[in-house]
Amino acid sequence: MVLSSSGRSKLAMIDEKKLAMQSDATPSTLAPPTSYLGILSYLGPGLIIAASIVGSGELIATTLTGARGGLNLLWLIILGCVVKVFAQIEIGRFTVSTGIPTLSALNTVPGPKIPGRGNWLVWYWFFMWFCSIGQLGGIVGSVGQVLAIVQPLTTQGADYKTIGNLETQIKLAAVKNRSANSQDTDAIASETRNLEKQLEELKGAYLAKYAIAKGPDSPLPLDPSNPSRGKNKETSSELVSSMSVTGLPRPMDDRYWAIPVACITAALLFYGGYSLVQSASTAMVAIFTLVTLATVIGLQAKPDWSISLSEWLQGLSFHLPEGDRLKALTTAMATVGIIGVGAAELIQYPYWCIEKGYAKHTGIDDGSPAWLERARGWLRVMHYDIWVSMLIYTTATIGFFVLGAGILHRSGIQPEESKLIQTLSAMYEPVLGSWAPPIYLFGAFMVLYSTFYVANASHARTFTDGLHIVNMLSDNRESQANMVKLLSALFPMLCLAVYWLLPNPAWLVLISGSAQAVMLPMLGFAALYFRYYKTRRDLLGSRWIELGLWISVALLFAIGFTNLYLELSKFFK
Repeated sequence: MVLSSSGRSKLAMIDEKKLAMQSDATPSTLAPPTSYLGILSYLGPGLIIAASIVGSGELIATTLTGARGGLNLLWLIILGCVVKVFAQIEIGRFTVSTGIPTLSALNTVPGPKIPGRGNWLVWYWFFMWFCSIGQLGGIVGSVGQVLAIVQPLTTQGADYKTIGNLETQIKLAAVKNRSANSQDTDAIASETRNLEKQLEELKGAYLAKYAIAKGPDSPLPLDPSNPSRGKNKETSSELVSSMSVTGLPRPMDDRYWAIPVACITAALLFYGGYSLVQSASTAMVAIFTLVTLATVIGLQAKPDWSISLSEWLQGLSFHLPEGDRLKALTTAMATVGIIGVGAAELIQYPYWCIEKGYAKHTGIDDGSPAWLERARGWLRVMHYDIWVSMLIYTTATIGFFVLGAGILHRSGIQPEESKLIQTLSAMYEPVLGSWAPPIYLFGAFMVLYSTFYVANASHARTFTDGLHIVNMLSDNRESQANMVKLLSALFPMLCLAVYWLLPNPAWLVLISGSAQAVMLPMLGFAALYFRYYKTRRDLLGSRWIELGLWISVALLFAIGFTNLYLELSKFFK
């Protein structure tokens, strides 16, 4: 079913004042660009979302998938990035053609509702936002960890860095060993044994200096020379060898570094507008993505590391990893759920379309042919924006995945979550050599910080809309703009507080994963509702877009319920 003439007329009577509040200037229509260069000049919202997407998910989760399963799921990585775009198009189409931002649009979806206090989707979004603060707290902490590795602030931090560097060297030795000749292999093995011995000694000294025995009878620091102290009967060597870097008492350096990171972010978002967000996020993602692509290309020039045509074809064939088929299927769906646009990005994208001016330039639907022509033109710009950004984050995702599969998987390195930053730098060693760790750390900072930066900027805009929906903020445009600035400064500090109070907010991250998984099928349902009940028939895309939307929605339901099952199962382990 589509809108009737009366329904379209009702939709055309959207209050012009409300549309004005969603833009950064007085409402003024503008003819859409028709040339490719003109269209490119108006791209931007998708690039901001790409900066959020190419963050911890693509950098870490996608790489881990490649490291654990090889190239087998390459086809699914590509599919997961592409197919969810159709839901993004449909939600964006409604906002651009009406000027109504996402949460206000979701508030029109049928279901339980309290007049003046939002509906079930709005309430659920507030819950999802609360959970996401835990994730962002973890991200600002990850940025702090990268900076602490580069420049420790305390003596304990420097000792911790030394141990981490040794572990990285051992990982790099495993990568070098694969392409070495027999003579070099013996030398590398000898070097690795020396490094491991040195690592064990340093861990013992670190424990003696910083760790406090937990036994009630052993309040003094652990003494490697006297392993019988306390009730723990493990020898010191057994204890030390079982410790990873993050198994040791962690210094406070990462939390100290997180303070200026959060403060600088708050200042940038408070004083900067859309242009700064777009420029900064685009630059940060572009730098590391280009380095990653150069590494993938360089990898193909290394005979011992190049990926053969047969391996590429195998990765593009539609099959799951061998073994337990149910486990393989759930793993595959979990992988699709974390790549490309997620629930948060689907909601946030239309806000950036509004700030870019797509809705303002389209104008109020007055039913005229001129409006229809403008709407179609700006929706065409939006389509380009979405597909270009999809190409960017899909390319970056494939790059991370291929490095994980082509280097870490072949080398038998299975990174532990506790020491990902050091371990993942091993991916760049075959091409970048000794420059791999510093370049990776620089790139990791760029990617992780871009996620933190963009997510807080997006949350400020979405939360402001939510406050307006529940009648906690007026329709006044200036009041809403001030609230966006206030929240832009507040949210980074809130994330910092979460990380200081819960430096390992695992339970919040776990709940957030479940919350976003449940939100995906909700957004799929909303996208269908917008298309068949809210959007003008003459603005709907082709049959291919409609088919893609149904496939997208089916996938969102599958991802949502599969990931919810996986996340909830963790509570009962």
